[in-house]
Amino acid sequence: MSAFLRPADADEPPLTLPPDQSAYRPVSSHLAIAPPVSVVIPAMNEAENLPYVFKTLPDWIHEVVLVDGNSTDDTVRVARELWPGVTVVPQRGRGKGDALISGFAACTGEIIVMVDADGSADGAEIVSYVSALVSGADFAKGSRFANGGGTDDMTAIRKLGNRVLTSVVNAKFGARYTDLCYGYNAFWRHCLDEIALDCAGFEVETLMNIRVVKAGLRVQEIPSHEYNRIHGVSNLRAVRDGLRVLKVILQERGTRKNRPVRPAMITGEAR
Repeated sequence: MSAFLRPADADEPPLTLPPDQSAYRPVSSHLAIAPPVSVVIPAMNEAENLPYVFKTLPDWIHEVVLVDGNSTDDTVRVARELWPGVTVVPQRGRGKGDALISGFAACTGEIIVMVDADGSADGAEIVSYVSALVSGADFAKGSRFANGGGTDDMTAIRKLGNRVLTSVVNAKFGARYTDLCYGYNAFWRHCLDEIALDCAGFEVETLMNIRVVKAGLRVQEIPSHEYNRIHGVSNLRAVRDGLRVLKVILQERGTRKNRPVRPAMITGEAR
């Protein structure tokens, strides 16, 4: 976990690296990193949204891995036009969890970032996730309900359900989350060995959030703003998916013993 980090200063000149540190990637005027960053994007029929998604991705990332869920539109062609070096992984199974697991397996970077393909996530926030990781966190978890976060895409019933499920996970597993069902996360690749993902559906995000706590990994919440899907219709169903998340929570509570939990490094109080 190598990193070069100095406090931000509005008056300081842009960061310049000495020749012997040419392997470092300038991320901002005050941060450069050595670890390569992979971005995983699961997508199915998202050709219209990909231009917005790719436009926000920073140019310093190491690779983009797009997992194509058997799209019938031009998703793959558009991705290759927008990011010529994109790695396209054909999804053999079904579900978001299956897509993410396939994408993670194809990554070559030390840091992995999960980004949805519907345009709801701002790729410019990736720098905050990476900064948290190179500063000591194992898992950087996006939160729409930490100070500085927000959402344009949640109904009242979904907000209530998310709040209830978050409270259950906090009570049962000793977490301190302000948000549970959110898919914008980043982590060191070695975390995959600790959490052993085996979930094919949308509830994979909850499973990850539970297992990183059970594994005793350091978690830092990152305030994130979720925007509305730009084109198309979401497959999320509040009641159906809420019950699937609850099932995962109950299954995890009844299986592995928790390791000693490290306090989550929350970046702000819940709103």
